[in-house]
Amino acid sequence: MKQITRRVFVRSAFLTAVSASFLPGCATSRVRGRVVGPNEEIRVAVVGFRGRGADHIRSIMTLREKGEKVRLVALCDADRNILEAGVKSMREKGVMVQGYMDMRDVFASAEVDAVTFATPNHWHALGTVWAVQAGKDVYVEKPVSHNVWEGRKAVDAARKYGRIVQAGTQSRSSRAITEAVAWVRAGNLGKIKVSRGLCYKRRRSIGKVDGPQPIPEGIDYNLWCGPAPMEPLMRKNLHYDWHWVWPTGNGDIGNQGIHQMDIARWFLGEPALAPRVISVGGRLGYIDDGETPNTQIAFFDYPTAPLIFEVRGLPERSGSERMDKFMGASIGNVIHCEGGYIVIADDNVVAYDNSNNEIKRWRGNEDHFANFLKAVRSRRHTDLNADILEGHISSALCHMANISYRLGRKASPAEIRAAIKSERDAEDTFQRMLEHLKANDVDVTATPLTLGPVLKMNPRSETFPGNTAANKLVTRNYRPPFVVPARV
Repeated sequence: MKQITRRVFVRSAFLTAVSASFLPGCATSRVRGRVVGPNEEIRVAVVGFRGRGADHIRSIMTLREKGEKVRLVALCDADRNILEAGVKSMREKGVMVQGYMDMRDVFASAEVDAVTFATPNHWHALGTVWAVQAGKDVYVEKPVSHNVWEGRKAVDAARKYGRIVQAGTQSRSSRAITEAVAWVRAGNLGKIKVSRGLCYKRRRSIGKVDGPQPIPEGIDYNLWCGPAPMEPLMRKNLHYDWHWVWPTGNGDIGNQGIHQMDIARWFLGEPALAPRVISVGGRLGYIDDGETPNTQIAFFDYPTAPLIFEVRGLPERSGSERMDKFMGASIGNVIHCEGGYIVIADDNVVAYDNSNNEIKRWRGNEDHFANFLKAVRSRRHTDLNADILEGHISSALCHMANISYRLGRKASPAEIRAAIKSERDAEDTFQRMLEHLKANDVDVTATPLTLGPVLKMNPRSETFPGNTAANKLVTRNYRPPFVVPARV
């Protein structure tokens, strides 16, 4: 802890004390939110805007320029440098926003109607719960949770307090995908055989450090860590690379992959978690401070049809920066049906017959933020294209895959083949993984893959019956006072 300075602790303690009068989860914090009339502005605060949150700001400003009655009134970030620069920039544009380092102060403000979250994953669910308890509507980035249990608590809180909560799975606002889903479900290609999600996205080594690293100047590390353990920084970069360590991130299956996971489940029409999952993979091709797999396959045994998900962070071959494609997609989906297939890639949604002839194409999108504002005015969560419940189920599938992986053991290709032989299309999927690793000079005998156990899920309780080790990873040990309440 030597690299976490006394200055950081003193400032953190002060800010926590200042916010003690508003501790979400206590009865005193539960207030009725303002009902926005049809001619009133929706006043929005953006929490976390170093990366994706900057897009939230641009979306709000663009909608306002187009005549939408929405106004940015506050910015919040645990990085004082980012916060001060953001507030200054907005005020220079004539947008008089308030700045906050502690999101609890945002929730306490009567001048805020809705909050958007683009924080690291470990803050998504707790921020959502606290905000809705304070009477705010919420737009929360994907994944909506860091673990299965807290995602369900976010759903419960939204329903209990009657708040509108939109998940940041923007593909749900794609008219093209919406129409393609309806077309497939109508039986135009026969039954679905496999619903596949792909996340082939280049991820380089994050490097390896020798010991604790200094916390960047201006960061309130206590607030940044929030529900996660406040441990020394054991990687080069605090920002973004949090995706690749378990206390704060969920790997690429829960980063980019959650979008394609959601689409794959959407086509199946499955409203709950899969009853069974097994995952295989590894962090291969380099040795660094990352923990999450850069190569992964997950098999979900849904009643309608299997859902298969593939993650690749290495390029198509050693020395290249291009990524592999499967049936034309690197980041996208392939829906295999009896009479053909659908490919979703690069905003193209195309249906083919079994002879690879194009038979139908779809286009068009709706603005995801505009859809959120529409539901804020109507007060009907059914008006949302990506209600928090949908976001929770798809996020939790990513967590299920990671739980299997984290409980796994090193195994040979023969052992893995034997374990997955009953899964539809598993042999071909695994063989393509091996060929991909070989093309990247990865020797799976020298650096074996991890074979996760088959985990059985109770979709009603969202737990693994009789599996103590797996259920331990369904939730986490929260760091007071940043605790997701068991009773929202």
